Amino acid sequence: MALEEYLGSTARLTVSRQAAFGYFLTDGEEEDVLLHQNETEEKLEEGQEVEAFLYVDSQGRIAATTNIPEVQVGTYGWAQVSDVKPGIGVFINIGVQKDMLLGEEDLPVHEAVWPKVGDTLYITLRVNKNNRIYVKMATDPVISEIAVKATRNDFNKNIHGLIYRTAKVGSWIFTAEGFKGFIHESQRKREPRLGEKVEGRIVDVKEDGTVNVSLIPRKHEVLDEDSERILSYLESRNGAMPFGDKSAPEDIQERFQLSKASFKRALGRLMKEGKVYQEEGWTYLNKNGQA
Repeated sequence: MALEEYLGSTARLTVSRQAAFGYFLTDGEEEDVLLHQNETEEKLEEGQEVEAFLYVDSQGRIAATTNIPEVQVGTYGWAQVSDVKPGIGVFINIGVQKDMLLGEEDLPVHEAVWPKVGDTLYITLRVNKNNRIYVKMATDPVISEIAVKATRNDFNKNIHGLIYRTAKVGSWIFTAEGFKGFIHESQRKREPRLGEKVEGRIVDVKEDGTVNVSLIPRKHEVLDEDSERILSYLESRNGAMPFGDKSAPEDIQERFQLSKASFKRALGRLMKEGKVYQEEGWTYLNKNGQA
């Protein structure tokens, strides 16, 4: 079998000879392949059999490594994005010297939802007719094979997970528990990136064990966040600000990125808790802790 047949996979090869910069491995035919000394932690001897992963190096040559990656042709695994090249695609580190390309044709049309460096994808490898190795993302059926079923006890549970598919109508998530979930566009403030880690909560458990997820915080969590925003601003101004429940909506939006209704709810809560008070259109931090 030609060495090209092993590209993106592992093969049992024999050390045919040693060189100053590594070893040459053979499949018993006339071909051999370089195992660079940077690609093995072992000291090998002529005639020794080794298991090696074969890939194409940056010069277009077949190369070998004894650092066997989880991600191979026909085998899926999680791997991180190492670089992003607009108009080309994203490069992914599978654990060998050369990062593998996920081409732009296999990525979302809008680059805004392409993965960023550090994002994580569930992938395999494919080899094209020119013996080039590319990354292939897991499809929905592949995710289904590794997913576990949620139960009604998981309803309203806080979760986090990775986005494995994204579209205008919604995003698909694989959670840390192994649940396969869907995030409807109405349940997200923005469209998450492919491979992005997000946090949310389960809002429905389907009969098939998949879940619906919301990335929108619960009302009390939103109120907490809005209240903290107001308090932080007050503290940055020595406890006084020219904003109150009579302020213009556009002024509130510009300063706090909040609607007037959200601002009034948060301000009302802070007043009820005795943390702030209002006088003549201004709001003050109550340093005594009582109104």
